[in-house]
Amino acid sequence: IMLHSTLALSLLLIAVSSNLAMAIKKEKREPQTLSRGWGDEITWVQTYEEGLYQAKKSNKPLMVIHHLEDCQYCQALKKAFAENEEIQEMAQNNFVMLNLMHETTDKNLSPDGQYVPRIMFIDPSLTVRADITGRYSNRLYTYEPQDMPFLIENMKKALRLIQTEL
Repeated sequence: IMLHSTLALSLLLIAVSSNLAMAIKKEKREPQTLSRGWGDEITWVQTYEEGLYQAKKSNKPLMVIHHLEDCQYCQALKKAFAENEEIQEMAQNNFVMLNLMHETTDKNLSPDGQYVPRIMFIDPSLTVRADITGRYSNRLYTYEPQDMPFLIENMKKALRLIQTEL
């Protein structure tokens, strides 16, 4: 009987440890291709339409980042954005997030032209918040790496405006 229970116990241990190994492996996720380097812990939506749907459903604002792979300003902004813990945390928890490398057909997303990088906020009521602008009068929705505190303020503003206006 002793041998039998030892065998059963070792089989149980093997089963538990292989499940544990699988759980650990699952925890260490593959970097998500949709993040494109803007933040692998963030859940990104794939399309603008999906973003609008999720924003309405979750009652969270949608944040749309327009960028291009070969744009040095976009790369610099992406690095600052990805390294900023407060931005990453807010993006993970309070926003529906989308980064796009092509223009949408929605002209409301390019109120002052189609330049990159450009960050726009859309309310859960599906209103484009053209009133949430960056620091530059010639490109209202652009941010530079040193503007992260400003972007944080605008993210907070996008969250505040939902509560007060809906």
